[in-house]
Formats: sequence, structure tokens, C-alpha cells
Amino acid sequence: MWDFFETVRHRHSVRQYQLDMPVEPEKLHAILEMACAAPSAGDLQAYRIIVVSDPVERQALAHAAHDQTFIAEAPICLVFCADPARSATTFGERGAKLYAVQDTTIAAAYAQLAIVAAGMGSIWVGYFEEARVSEILGLEPGLTPLALLSLGYPAELPESSSRRRLDEVVVWR
Repeated sequence: MWDFFETVRHRHSVRQYQLDMPVEPEKLHAILEMACAAPSAGDLQAYRIIVVSDPVERQALAHAAHDQTFIAEAPICLVFCADPARSATTFGERGAKLYAVQDTTIAAAYAQLAIVAAGMGSIWVGYFEEARVSEILGLEPGLTPLALLSLGYPAELPESSSRRRLDEVVVWR
């Protein structure tokens, strides 16, 4: 098992998956547990995670994401949806507009790291038609899809992408 720093360093955007290797249910369960262990405002977990394994639905999601075909090719797609009303019950407008978005994206980030720790790969997709994704999944009113995470066993080892130097990003006071 990798330590945290190795897990983060090995996280890459994977766009090709081994088609003959399904995601084991126990690994998927562990990934979802880690997503739900993420911090959230007031511990409200103002999000919903939709697990999409159906090939027809994944194909429809790929089309809704401007034909990003790897969504259909990966064995699983996790759709992270904000639940602004849940956050608003405690935090009002700021909860609805900000905290629910933060809660959802933190949970998705935890899921991405758990995917790496489980020996798999993923890609975060944010470029999609929100209304179309909601329609495909029959989301209840008020849920807002924010991120799609395709996941599975990688069929590629992506090169590390360049990162800005710390002194370009971090300001010390």
C-alpha cells in the first residue's frame, strides 16, 4: 500500500481502460466510503454520488460530455452532484451557492485518490451539458451534477504533466 504522498504523485488523468477488467465491488465500495469520509460543511455531506455501470447510460454520458468516448469505455462512471438545498438548511444562501459545491468537489477529490490507492485510474470530467446529464440519470430536482469520474484499470500509463513551481503558486506572508 502506498503512502499518501506516493498516491498523490501517481494520480494521473487516465483516458484508456482495460476493457476486460471490471472494477471489483469491494474496491468500489471502499472508494465510495473514502469519498463519503471527506470533510463537509457542518458534516452535512451536501452531495449525491451516482454510480453508473450501465454501458448505455455511460455512452449517453459520453455524448453529453461532448463525445469524450473514454466515459463509455471505462467500466464505471461516478457522477458527483451537489445538493444545495441540503446545505441551505443550515447555512442559508452561502451554503447553497458555495458549501454544497465545495463538499461535492472535495468528495470527488477523495474518490480520485482512493481510486489510485486501489490500483486503478480515473479522469475528472467537468466539461459536459449539465441539463443533459440530469436528464440521462433522471436526477431529482435540485441536484446539480458537477463532476464525472470515469474509473477502471488503466490501459495506459500517462506521462506526468508539468506543474507550476511552488514559488509561482504559493505566497508566504
